[in-house]
Amino acid sequence: MNRNIMFALAGGLAVGALVGYFFGASSQREAGPVVAAPTAAAPIMPAPSLGGAVAPGTPGGMPGAVLPNAETQNRMARLQAMVAADPKNHDAWVSLGNDYFDTHQPQKSVEAYAKALALKPEDPNVLTDQGVMYRQLNQFDKAVANFQKAAKLDPTHVQSLFNLGVVYAHDLQKPDEATKAWNKVLVLAPNSEQAAQARQQLSQLKK
Repeated sequence: MNRNIMFALAGGLAVGALVGYFFGASSQREAGPVVAAPTAAAPIMPAPSLGGAVAPGTPGGMPGAVLPNAETQNRMARLQAMVAADPKNHDAWVSLGNDYFDTHQPQKSVEAYAKALALKPEDPNVLTDQGVMYRQLNQFDKAVANFQKAAKLDPTHVQSLFNLGVVYAHDLQKPDEATKAWNKVLVLAPNSEQAAQARQQLSQLKK
């Protein structure tokens, strides 16, 4: 399955989304959007390394944990055994974080991504995905910090910039900062899906 699709995260209006990288191993995951807060149709997308579409949930967060199917359960069990045996297995931590993300377990996902980032701290995709999970936990300042760091590491990283705008606009009520982030998306990737959503969000800010 193509993991570089947008994910609808939580939000009363499942119209917008934050961008993150949610998928299996980092080499298999792709970017997708995440839905913003219920007060507006804000899009949030995951980084291109993650995957798993997320259904709209309650305002301010994703739905409760989802019971994974047998295949996912077996994979998660293998990954848990792998990191227990080899705590420095970066790829296994990322994959485990992705599975927790896909099964709507943001706290466990944040913790698994933290283990991966402790081994390879300069990964904008994992930072973005973890940032999306921080947002689901209503830890907006941490989400912003992750998105900013990802964008600093990779100035062309449109997912982190788009998500940064979503959090500023819909969670922190800082429309000026959101406008700056979304305008950067328009400059970097004017024909991208993120740019299309950024234009929509910018038009809503002007209303």
